[in-house]
Amino acid sequence: MPIKLENIGIAVRDLDAAIAFFTDLGLTVLGRDTVSGEWTDTAVGLDGNHATIAMLQTPDGNGVIELFEYIHPAAIEAGPTPPNQIGMHRVAFSVDDIDEALRIAARHGCHPLRGVATYQDVYRLTYVRGPSGIIVMLAEELKKGE
Repeated sequence: MPIKLENIGIAVRDLDAAIAFFTDLGLTVLGRDTVSGEWTDTAVGLDGNHATIAMLQTPDGNGVIELFEYIHPAAIEAGPTPPNQIGMHRVAFSVDDIDEALRIAARHGCHPLRGVATYQDVYRLTYVRGPSGIIVMLAEELKKGE
């Protein structure tokens, strides 16, 4: 059976702030909507499910994230997820210039968990604590076109 990744879904505290962060990094909003009703109750598994959503796409057209802010039931706040916690770990993006990406992230109050590392002279990469505590990996390939 063929399978294709459709999107990554991320619940956020503030949809507009999350959209601003990801669009500043270069993603494009494909659409926004408010969803509720029996179909969402069934699909998501929450009775009375009501959320505002936004679909964002990476510039290459291959990656899509769905951001959603719950109206009902109320979102459940949790502490920041540590990188070694079981479950959804992070969303990762390749960037042309990690320093510029970090300047953009900093404008949104988002900073590396520790710093920028170099992996085998192949990538410079870092984990950033993004909006709503999302861990976002940014990676710049060092040997482009070789």
